[in-house]
Amino acid sequence: MRAFQPIALAAALIPALAGATDAPASLVNPLIGTTNGGDVFPGAVVPFGMLQFSPEESPIAGKKSPIASAGGYEYRADSIRGFSLTNVEGWGCAGASGDVPIMPITDDVTVSPSSDFRHAYASKFSHANEKARAGHYQVTLDNGVTVDLTAALHSGAARFAFPAGKPANVLVRASDSEVGSEKATVTVDAAQQRVSGEVTSGNFCGYINDADKRSYYTLHYVIEFDQPFAGTGTWKDGDVKRGGTSSAGGSGYGAKGFPEKGTGSGAWVAFAKGTKEVNLRVGISYVSEANAQANLDAEAPKGTTFDALRDKAVAAWNRQLSRIDIEGGTHDQRTVFYTALYHSLMTPNVYSDVNGQYTGFDGKVHRVEGTQKAQYANFSGWDVYRSQLQLVSWLEPKIGSDIAQSLFNQAKQNNGVWDRWTHNTGATHVMNGDPSAPAVAGIYAFGARDFDAKGALASLVHAADNPTALDTSHEGCEVECVGQRPGLDQWLKLHYIPVGAPAWGPAADTLELVTAEFGLSALAERFGDKATSQRFLARAQYWRNLFDPKATPEGGYIRNRNADGSWALVKDDDKEQPHAFTPSTEDGFVEGSAAQYVWMVPFNVHGLFEAMGGMEKARKRLDAFFYQPDGTFAVTKSGPLHAELDNEPSIGTPWLYNFAGQPWKTQELVRRVLDTLWVNAPNGIPGNDDLGEMSSWYVFAALGAYPSIPGRAELVVGSPLFTKAVVHREGGDVTILAPKAGQGRPYVQSLKVDGKPSDRSWLPESFALKGGTLEFDLSDTPNKGWAGKAADAPPSFDVK
Repeated sequence: MRAFQPIALAAALIPALAGATDAPASLVNPLIGTTNGGDVFPGAVVPFGMLQFSPEESPIAGKKSPIASAGGYEYRADSIRGFSLTNVEGWGCAGASGDVPIMPITDDVTVSPSSDFRHAYASKFSHANEKARAGHYQVTLDNGVTVDLTAALHSGAARFAFPAGKPANVLVRASDSEVGSEKATVTVDAAQQRVSGEVTSGNFCGYINDADKRSYYTLHYVIEFDQPFAGTGTWKDGDVKRGGTSSAGGSGYGAKGFPEKGTGSGAWVAFAKGTKEVNLRVGISYVSEANAQANLDAEAPKGTTFDALRDKAVAAWNRQLSRIDIEGGTHDQRTVFYTALYHSLMTPNVYSDVNGQYTGFDGKVHRVEGTQKAQYANFSGWDVYRSQLQLVSWLEPKIGSDIAQSLFNQAKQNNGVWDRWTHNTGATHVMNGDPSAPAVAGIYAFGARDFDAKGALASLVHAADNPTALDTSHEGCEVECVGQRPGLDQWLKLHYIPVGAPAWGPAADTLELVTAEFGLSALAERFGDKATSQRFLARAQYWRNLFDPKATPEGGYIRNRNADGSWALVKDDDKEQPHAFTPSTEDGFVEGSAAQYVWMVPFNVHGLFEAMGGMEKARKRLDAFFYQPDGTFAVTKSGPLHAELDNEPSIGTPWLYNFAGQPWKTQELVRRVLDTLWVNAPNGIPGNDDLGEMSSWYVFAALGAYPSIPGRAELVVGSPLFTKAVVHREGGDVTILAPKAGQGRPYVQSLKVDGKPSDRSWLPESFALKGGTLEFDLSDTPNKGWAGKAADAPPSFDVK
């Protein structure tokens, strides 16, 4: 999901992390992607952790948006207003969460922090005084306080080292969630050295449409300090109460979806003069304060030192990242790889507490049942169905299974609706299509099968066959159409989404829905339900109903169509009058153009090539898509006629050369992207990371094998970046050997699969599931004969 307010690249580079060892966590650089719209956060978190302890910055001076970035942190910003307890990795829009920022200050509290919650009591800082590691974040603020943060699954810890001769105070900004709050409470218990409370928030993308300008979760928190309080105080709106011990009041969401100055509540605690260090431990829960306390007691009971919790967090990352061992490459390449794997394994986030309880989409408290170990939240379906969920399920089938069960649980609690973008217990409806279908199918395909897959399939099929009032509603459209399948009634009648139906972009929605239909077909086939499989495979071919072979003299395109069957004129924002179709148009598409979307039939590439007029024409069109007329690469910021490999609609396209019998061009193109768009620097992620989706693309690409077909586990072969990689899996390790891998050698001369020569540019599902060994012979010149025959290309799925 592309940021709605893109920002320019930052020129600053991050030096190599000091003290790097062979442990993969030591190679992670969480500052990669903190500018260029990557929207990642650099703070402390453990794999799939509920709590993310991270800096919440004041917005950059002159920036129109009242937030620093959707991740709470922008590398070019220079002021921190607190260290929040929640965040989400790499999302776009305006973000959300950022709950309960905790801020150490060396001033007396005289003016309400709610007078301007984005700037009041904030402190500037320098990157020279900042360190970010997997599981540990540290910064020395200009106010003199050194802040250390670490995390466990539902809890975290902070260590504040105060400068001598200054007041030592800590603000608990109860109401100051990133995009506001409806309600907030805070209570100070000096006898127990404890601060607790809750905040009710939501408002994800609420500035775009009223459909999401609402609350849908409550976070409960308990903070325990290791030092006695020498004083306390509270505030509400503009009023400050020295000695106060309780307060309540939200910041609101504002008329335009952003909270306005002057409202909110919180508390502060003061420590004795001369206090050098204050430690705090914090537990959170989306169920109750009692559960927050239980989470804290289970993971970081009294007496737990900061260093002990930090070491556990680092160990957790080392265990997770060691699922893939790599050898070779440069230091920067290894850093980028493990940082991408790190970002891929942050979400979805554990949402259930240590006792198994969680708040459901129906507002009721539920408990995980059967073999499910945890309920997960934060699912950016439009993004992660493409490769992130496949990677998680491949490496951690139990976690993948629990994610799939979590999605099914959400739907059951949400009146049967599988929402496409869920945040905590909120159905935000953001983006388009029905991504849950290919997501669940992809999870199952990659070996995560310990969930009620048949029940999930039945629910998804029912939703695909039965339009609801939400599906026919225009509420929230364009960006946040409230239905699971907006325009479903038209889809079932016309076999495409027409202009005028509830949709963000009718043509784009059609393409997303055909992938959903294919996901259902693939999943049904695995259960032997041939009738359902064939029915949805036929529906997956509805893309042909929007393919106009005469759209341009150069060839056909997917384009908007009216309900009466006529082709629609184009209505571009920069043109006064509707006009004839052009491939550069974004009318009918979502965060992309007709030229970028025409390739998005990943399950039937051969059928698409035939519609384009055959293999040779498809090859020429691919060349024009990725290259300028002078032969230079055109893969980002090259205009609407070329690829945008910084956003999801284009990320599957480099692998299409394998289907076209020219895999050497995929090898060349993907390596170019790995070497130039992904770097060990703040601008090292090309666009929103989208809950790890873009990072998962990098991981697969660097390994040299990519899951091109949603809902299936075939892997399209590329070119490995490292001389050796071992993917450790329960079903069998995957070993990838490429002794000649290195700069300037992206081309596959030959490939052996389990010791036998292979001329195919793809691997069957059995390889991903059972493991095996790939042996690549790489060179600096392409072997244009390898995998060049039609029989060597990856499969396509069409009706017979």
